[in-house]
Amino acid sequence: MAKLYFYYGAMGSSKTANALMTHFNYEEVGQKALLCKPKIDDRFGKDVIHSRIGLEHESIFLEDLIKMSKEEIQSYDCIIVDEVQFATREQVDFLSDIADFYDVPVVCYGLRADFRNELFPGSARMLAIADVIKELKTVCWCGKKATCNTRYNENGIVRDGPQVVLGGNDSYVALCRKHFKEGKIRKDN
Repeated sequence: MAKLYFYYGAMGSSKTANALMTHFNYEEVGQKALLCKPKIDDRFGKDVIHSRIGLEHESIFLEDLIKMSKEEIQSYDCIIVDEVQFATREQVDFLSDIADFYDVPVVCYGLRADFRNELFPGSARMLAIADVIKELKTVCWCGKKATCNTRYNENGIVRDGPQVVLGGNDSYVALCRKHFKEGKIRKDN
């Protein structure tokens, strides 16, 4: 029986690199895997998943996966979804249908919480229904486990604003809860 997997972590925990490595592992043994991401994540183009360490591969949008026929989806040995936090509840439910009714494993990667430490809708649904849930860890500048995705600008930590603002190291840093609360994005501030 296929399962729905959710691998989550703070920014910098190699979620996208893991998604790309999972895809590579399937392809290396002659199996067919499909990479996809929600349409809102168009930072590197509509048809590519790109990791911060430079790995990348062609992908499709999650919205296009949903339009595929059962037979098309079943032609894959695995569906891999990056940035699943941006998926809607309905999209996550569809991913679970792929595992439950099409018997194709679905492996999802994403953030658990936003810059205010509130769950993303896609992550909340994944936490509620995924068969397997695992944390991918990274560290704060102090060496403790980082759990907070902290948005910042030239004035320091940003505490208010829209939930989704796409960005990377230029606008986000992973911090431990203590330094998130203190607003300390690095040792010297």
